[in-house]
Amino acid sequence: MDIQYTSSLNGITPAMLSGFFVGWKVPYNQEDHLRILQGSDYVVLAIDDAARRVVGHVTAIADGMQTAFIQILEVLPEYQHRGIGTELVRRMLELVKNYPCVDLTCDPELQPFYERFGMLRSVGMVIRNY
Repeated sequence: MDIQYTSSLNGITPAMLSGFFVGWKVPYNQEDHLRILQGSDYVVLAIDDAARRVVGHVTAIADGMQTAFIQILEVLPEYQHRGIGTELVRRMLELVKNYPCVDLTCDPELQPFYERFGMLRSVGMVIRNY
């Protein structure tokens, strides 16, 4: 398995984005998924060249000066536990390293994963309109 990482959406089509949003209350279709990637300020993709598909991605939005918010990290179930998520986060943190505040929200059971990157637990508030 040869995984390539890129921050470019050049050549990425909806057909390359199948299988994501597993377990989401409102999963996105492939066309909307591409729109999410295109609307993000920062994107890192993991691509399986042999399969010609995106197998993982991380996105962030930013204000250009103070704060970057990592909004989605996802790796296809069949590609998990191979270090892809770790590499995606590492690359994203490199892209946003000049922001004083880098934030994300996650479920408590995922906090140890992000702590490995020096991230700190925090308390936040959200609205979810499913």
